[in-house]
Amino acid sequence: MATPNKTTPVNTSANSGLDYLRRILLAPVYDVARETELTALTKLSSRLKHNIYLKREDQQPVHSFKLRGAYNKLACLSASQCAQGVIAASAGNHAQGLALAAQKMGIKATIVMPITTPDIKVDNVRRFGAEVRLVGKSYNEAQAAALKYAENERKTMIHPFDDPDVIAGQGTVAKELLQQQPHADTIFVPVGGGGLLAGMAVYLKQLRPEIKVIGVEAQDSACLQAALQAGKPVDLAQVGIFADGVAVKRIGQHTFDLIKTFCDEVITVNSDEICAAIKDIFEQTRVIAEPAGALSLAGLTKYCHQETAPAHKQQNLVAILSGANMNFHSLRYVSERCELGEQKEAIFSVTIPEEKGSFRKFCQSLGGRVITEFNYRHSAQHAEKAKIFVGLRLSGLENERQQLINSLISANYQVTDFTENELAKLHIRYMIGGNSPAHPQERLFSFEFPEYPGALEKFLDTLGEYWNITLFHYRNHGAAFGQVLAGFEVSNEQQLAFFRHLKDLGYQYQEETHNPCYKDFLVS
Repeated sequence: MATPNKTTPVNTSANSGLDYLRRILLAPVYDVARETELTALTKLSSRLKHNIYLKREDQQPVHSFKLRGAYNKLACLSASQCAQGVIAASAGNHAQGLALAAQKMGIKATIVMPITTPDIKVDNVRRFGAEVRLVGKSYNEAQAAALKYAENERKTMIHPFDDPDVIAGQGTVAKELLQQQPHADTIFVPVGGGGLLAGMAVYLKQLRPEIKVIGVEAQDSACLQAALQAGKPVDLAQVGIFADGVAVKRIGQHTFDLIKTFCDEVITVNSDEICAAIKDIFEQTRVIAEPAGALSLAGLTKYCHQETAPAHKQQNLVAILSGANMNFHSLRYVSERCELGEQKEAIFSVTIPEEKGSFRKFCQSLGGRVITEFNYRHSAQHAEKAKIFVGLRLSGLENERQQLINSLISANYQVTDFTENELAKLHIRYMIGGNSPAHPQERLFSFEFPEYPGALEKFLDTLGEYWNITLFHYRNHGAAFGQVLAGFEVSNEQQLAFFRHLKDLGYQYQEETHNPCYKDFLVS
């Protein structure tokens, strides 16, 4: 968690705040957008002991708040700019919002999207009448291409968040919210580039300064938290891919100046916590939020569980459901991970005797607790002891997981907790039984693997021709990137060349050679 610096930055003043307030009040977004509902989450309110509300931006025609900012920006263009057309780089909600806004105003829109963009998003943008150009393997490459097209074709570039008119358009969410719940105490807003948080915070703090405004970031793409620590916007070395709607490397300058002044606090949440929030939203509303859309509810839930959260009185807490453009194939991942996010499942490596009846005895030691997963493979090299990979259902009580570990240790079992181990959750649980004698030169790496034609061939051309691949496991959840675990034989003399080739490959990677779950389950 980080707290913004409350000193006023050079580029932000009271006058600029008032200017944004005027822009928000006059924004003509309702020509195309609709006023969305504020839904009371009664089941979650009972669980968290506060009044929980959800601002339903999934109800927009494009199922995202992005339509507001895009339309307001187009409404502020000159006649000549409208005649030349507009362009943007986006693989997500900004693309659809701009396409519909441009269609409504009769403006020609061009959207540059990476070739990794799922077909459903490309088709939706075309359905709204925009021209789609598929360029590059990443957002950065698409953005660079869009800038060149804009210059060569004299089109106006529409930024997804770092533009005063876009920020003002997004701020209309706060205007509606205050009308719907004038007694809100704390409002949680998702953060990617910062447009929604900046627009809402600047509006809320000038009309109701006592309302607490909290930004919520994905832990693996926390560009706002990095900027607050540095005192200015900075580039993240890499960003996570699960919550792709907020996967932004650098916070905007306009948005950062406003957030630093008008936002109270920033919370980060992990993927499992986001999955739990998606489940909570579905159970209450039957809406399937996209990961970025559920981000703020994940932050709200985490806030309520912290010791600093107000416990002395019931408060009105509001989260913004910012979007519901979920890729259907991602649901498998959400289903697998939501109970971990709710702290209702634990994953352990447990050493048991390699003898008849040991499985039954272990189950009996659990006192009737539900087993969600049980993986085992006999190893001839470990004749006396066996390691099992086991998932266990929890009730969600505080310290329950540690109490379970203590109970198993008291029963003379050796236990390693892998509940927070990403390698175990992404790969190892699907590979039990694939162990082999440890090779002294084997190095293990996890990769975020881009989904585009020829990606696997590039991987093999760069690495497979020079080093023997000793292990390979691939996982894809419908995103633009898959998850790969790969082992290589690399001698000490080859290390420099090997890491040079990794750099040339250009994929995000992390070495996992010393990860304990690798040692427990993939080597004998």
